Amino acid sequence: MTRKITFLLLAILICINCYSQIKFEKGYYIDNNNNKNECLIKNLDWKNNPTDFEYKLSENTQSQKADINSIQEFGIYNTSRYIRNTVKIDRSSDNINNLDDNENLIFKEEQLFLKVLVEGKANLYIYEDGNLIRYFYNKKDSDIEQLVYKIYKTNRNNIGRNKRYKQQLWKNLKCPTITLDHIKKLNYKRKSLTTFFIRYNGGDNSNLISYENKKKKDLFNLSIRPRLNNNSLSIENPTGYYKNLDFGNKLGFGIGIEAEFIFPFNKNKWSVLLEPTYQNFRSEKAINVNNVNGGQLITKVDYSSIEIPVSLRHYFFINNGSKVFVNISFIFDINSKSKIDLKRADNSTLNSLKIASGNNLALGVGYKFYDKYSLEMRYQTNRTVLGNYPSWGSEYKTFSVIFGYSIF
Repeated sequence: MTRKITFLLLAILICINCYSQIKFEKGYYIDNNNNKNECLIKNLDWKNNPTDFEYKLSENTQSQKADINSIQEFGIYNTSRYIRNTVKIDRSSDNINNLDDNENLIFKEEQLFLKVLVEGKANLYIYEDGNLIRYFYNKKDSDIEQLVYKIYKTNRNNIGRNKRYKQQLWKNLKCPTITLDHIKKLNYKRKSLTTFFIRYNGGDNSNLISYENKKKKDLFNLSIRPRLNNNSLSIENPTGYYKNLDFGNKLGFGIGIEAEFIFPFNKNKWSVLLEPTYQNFRSEKAINVNNVNGGQLITKVDYSSIEIPVSLRHYFFINNGSKVFVNISFIFDINSKSKIDLKRADNSTLNSLKIASGNNLALGVGYKFYDKYSLEMRYQTNRTVLGNYPSWGSEYKTFSVIFGYSIF
């Protein structure tokens, strides 16, 4: 049974990879000869600034790759724009554990694709590479330069911050709508800087272009998730009567609440989830034992718990209203007053085992329709339920069909 379910999930995953839509969107690129070429660009919604990209000249042509050495600018209409520029960039670590003791930036000249965030009288750019985030700016046709900000270690081993970007902007971007109070409150953050540059450029000025409002803003979903569970349990104690006691498969119901946090990059294909879920398993099994009074031992299981899967999800977009997803989950299990009673035929208790469940993994494949309704198949690997009893072995497995309805 376990192998069949695993094979089914893997087969579905392979089919998804084969048939999920790869979107090439309308865009352009400008080559080194200043020729602008209309094309279709594979939109990966890059988290890190790219050094190359894939494009097609038309829907029916073979895809090609272009890199930073041959392209001075490329963009996807109404979505993003990247320009090539040789800039001085400081790559000092922002990690608290790896800070240096120099408050001054150490610049190195590099050729980069900078992503345009705001375009107008003054332009704002961003460069990301892993945990490194740097902002750049310029006015009209002036040189692009980095906005100066650095975290460093002081001589007393405290954390210092070089915030010279505020001086740069106050000196170079003065206008009636910008006050000293705006500068004081300005953070070296994407949202704060974007708001500042939009204000400087006139807010609703027709020459202003902001790519921030093109991004998906709904990055959190909350869903109700009832489910049908097929649970199985077996226990054994090689030194006693219970050599291999299999309770078989039982159908049961569960219900969960799924909180989904979507990462704002890579076309919102990745998310992390928290899903508290109620589940239960109740069963009774009798075994014949010759030297026990009454000739039988009856085992009763009463197991209920709150499972808390922490999941990583990846979406495959089929069309505007449909997408398929896969999950991998690590499940914490919290139970209270759950037990396995070992009784004689006269209902007197021989032993009572308190359930102490372990954690386990799960794999899931599902379908989502218009971000409102979903259906998922999920297989959980073995979970031990008698962790406090070294002489006992146990296997608890679950296969679920989960229905979802997004509240928002």
